[in-house]
This record gives sequence, C-alpha cells and structure tokens, in this order.
Amino acid sequence: MEFRRLGRSGLTISEIAYGNWLTHGGQVEEDAAHACVRAALDAGITTFDTADVYAGTRAETVLGTALAGHRRESIELFTKVYWPTGPGRNDRGLGRKHVIESCHASLRRLQTDYVDLYQAHRYDPSVPLAETMTAFADLVRSGKALYIGVSEWNAEQIASGSALARELGIQLISNQPQYSMLWRVIESEVVPTSEKEGVSQIVWSPLAQGILTGKYRPGEQPPADSRAGHAQAGQSMQGFMTDDILGRVQQLRPIADDLGLSMAQLALAWVLQNRNVAAAIIGATRPEQVRDNVAAAGVTLEADVMTRIDDVLGDVVERDPAKTARG
Repeated sequence: MEFRRLGRSGLTISEIAYGNWLTHGGQVEEDAAHACVRAALDAGITTFDTADVYAGTRAETVLGTALAGHRRESIELFTKVYWPTGPGRNDRGLGRKHVIESCHASLRRLQTDYVDLYQAHRYDPSVPLAETMTAFADLVRSGKALYIGVSEWNAEQIASGSALARELGIQLISNQPQYSMLWRVIESEVVPTSEKEGVSQIVWSPLAQGILTGKYRPGEQPPADSRAGHAQAGQSMQGFMTDDILGRVQQLRPIADDLGLSMAQLALAWVLQNRNVAAAIIGATRPEQVRDNVAAAGVTLEADVMTRIDDVLGDVVERDPAKTARG
C-alpha cells in the first residue's frame, strides 16, 4: 500500500480507501461485509469511508462492528452528513441541529469517540454556510471530528467553505467527488480550486460502479450476481450501461494486458495519476475484489498510456463541470 497526505494537513491516508456505499447493510450479508473489511485491513488499507444515510444508517453499524477491536489509532475513519436519516424536518440538511445530532448518532453506530474526517455529503443552499461551518468547527474543537471535508461541492462552494473554515480556525481538507476515466467533471474547475485551497480529492466510483472492470459487455444482460444485476444497487449505474460505453471499455482490455494489470487496477491507477487525488474509494462484495484492487497502489502510467486511454474512450467521457453532484 502507498500513502498520501490529505489536503494541506498532517493526515496521511491510504491511496486505496475502503467504502461501503451500496454494499454493507444492503447488497451483501453482514458476514461477507466483515470478510471484506478484514481483507482490506490485511491488504494495508487504513482508510474507511461511510455515511449516515448508507443503507438507512445500517452501513455505519456494520462497519463499526467489523472494525471493533482493531486499534483505533491505526485507521482513518470517515463519515458524512446531509441526506435524510429520519422523518423529521430537522433530520436532513446541514443546519446546526442535524449536523450535531447526526455526528453523535454516527459515533454511536461506528463505536468510536471521534471520526478522523466529517464530511458535508452535499452543499445545502437552504442553510447559511456560516451556520454549517460553525457547527463543524464546534465538533472539531470538542474532539468529535479531527478534520472537515465536503462531497460533490463545486469550485465556488469549495472556495467559500475553505475561506470560512480558515476564519473559524479549522481545516477543510478534502472533497469527495465522483471521478473516473468516464466521469471527469472535476478536472477543469474543482481540481484547480482545490489545489489553491489545500484540498485533496477522495474519489468515489473510480471504477464507474464496476463498468470499468470490463465485466459488462454490449448487447448482453449483466451477470445476476453483479451490481448491475442487483435491482436496487444497479439503478445508480444505468447512465453508463450503453452499448457505446461498454464497447469502448472492452477496447481498454489490451492496454491493461500490456501493462500486466487487471481492468480494475488500470482504472484505479488512472485516477491516482491525478496529483490532487489523495485516495480512490473501492467497494467490494468479495474479499478477492479487495485484494485485486489494492494492487493499483503505487502504479505509474506513462504519458503514452494515458493518451491511448483517451483515444479509446473518445467522446463518451463526461467533462461538463456543471454536472458536479449530478452523477
């Protein structure tokens, strides 16, 4: 495993992070989820990412149980707040009441006294940014969160949040966007602003929810045991399931073969070539997927390989910065 600093901070995280969106508490049984977490730890992953809303709060509970007994200081534990976690009017958003209460609930589910990174899962235009950042600052000062991050904020929002964080004496050190060979909407605006503000990217869906593994082929039904074949989990990936995209992805296989990499390793290595990316978040339903994915850490792709990838994918790549948070 290789490690990188997160933002302009002293926090070091693993290049491959383990996330449990769509899997823990949902797509896989708890025993399988625990096996994947053990495989991640055995492979050198130290960074674990979740959110209060995943699987209706069950994902945090599963992860907390899976990590119970492991030395807390040797891992970096991240979670998020924003989406509804209950029926009440204040069970959602980034108002002070929900931010504070959701953090306390996450800590209980994760069986820990603090999280290393507490993230705003989206931007909330209905709440003054000062209220949100002040609530985050209070959590940092109380020791319940060590650092603050955001997810799917655009460049202007990141700049405003960073400025306010500095005024409050805390560090906003990360953004968690969707980013992959197929989805590059952060490159033109979010990444340059983040570099200026001392913010790193912790990217989700670096495999385009499994599309870039090459397991899905044009004109064929997805395997029944795959994410795309899962009635609920597969809904979020339908935009990638076109014959054009699937055909282009198959053309990446010779590139991966030439490098001695699996398709997943090639896709993960690709996002890690971006110097503003601190980690790529992987999900897994089986331990062997974890072991395959971690081999992408430390891989360098030469310029000619990056060009070959661009030539293959061509105009199926999404680059529009206006689509931030729409993936």
